[in-house]
Amino acid sequence: MAAPILEQTYNQSLVIKSWAEEDRPREKLLLKGKAALSDAELIGILIGSGTAKLTAVDVAKLILTAINNDLNELAKLTVNDLKKHKGIGEAKAISIVSALELGRRRKETAASAKTKITCSTDIYNYIKPQLLDLPHEEFWIILLNRANVVMKKIPVSSGGIAGTVADPKIIFKQAIENLASAIILVHNHPSGNLKPSAADISLTKKMKEAGTLLDLPILDHIIFTEHSYYSFADEGML
Repeated sequence: MAAPILEQTYNQSLVIKSWAEEDRPREKLLLKGKAALSDAELIGILIGSGTAKLTAVDVAKLILTAINNDLNELAKLTVNDLKKHKGIGEAKAISIVSALELGRRRKETAASAKTKITCSTDIYNYIKPQLLDLPHEEFWIILLNRANVVMKKIPVSSGGIAGTVADPKIIFKQAIENLASAIILVHNHPSGNLKPSAADISLTKKMKEAGTLLDLPILDHIIFTEHSYYSFADEGML
């Protein structure tokens, strides 16, 4: 009879409701504020419940451990990726993905105010919400007015892990229709490689030449990676 009693006591200790009130994630948030919660506790609130032997916070810790506690990596996980973890079904996975998408959109909203581009770092920070967590390549353009204030950012193409195709005709059509005065090209390298490919260099050269003829200068071409960027303008490639 001792074993079942010990097992019951062990399982009870893993139930969040058995914790001291100030240690329960929801109650802790109410008592101490959201900043007092760890990443695992915040994710635990999203998950809501754990398994027979793991609390929601324990499940969250296992997910974070699998990605080296990197929230940027967590944001890249799909619903199917999350469902591979014990205790995470489709509904819980959707809750996590939705919360992270809201965070991404918040960054995007903050960046959508009138932004003046004065250097390559401004470009990198402005486009970061769109490209930060992508596992595939995308090509975007940023259209500027005569004062170098952003008018619009537009996705041009989406591809695979190794590349995407950008059509100059589409790019200049968008610029002309929006009465832009200048264009900035941006695409990401999910691999983290900052070195421009031969195709990147060729496209930039063609775009620069066409922009000169159309009086729509290409001010820069940014290769975006998670931690840094390559600027064709800064490197004297424009």
